[in-house]
Amino acid sequence: MTVIDDYLDHVTPTQREALEHIRKIVKEMVPDVEEVISYGMPTFKQKSKTILHFAAFKDHMSVFPTADPRLTEIGELYAKFRTSKGTLQFSEENPIPDELLREIVKTRLESSSNGYESA
Repeated sequence: MTVIDDYLDHVTPTQREALEHIRKIVKEMVPDVEEVISYGMPTFKQKSKTILHFAAFKDHMSVFPTADPRLTEIGELYAKFRTSKGTLQFSEENPIPDELLREIVKTRLESSSNGYESA
């Protein structure tokens, strides 16, 4: 059992399903991903560099891909979800499309390999 499993044990079944889906995609894209808790949230790191955080809240869930300026290059689909700098809020009714999540992870991997790191 990992620290992320411990976190997911304390969210609703619907939230767990959504967050496990995110986790699955990240692990498919980054097989050597490290799962930790950072800032009180499940976090995915590769070679000690943050890829993204995610969390469940009372009325929504969020992905925190950090304040990577390259994320604005993803386009309109990203802009539909961004509610504040470095945060995308979503819900069961309005999930993050897999395509967008994959683009976020890809962008974060490229950024971290080029030296850009933001917690």
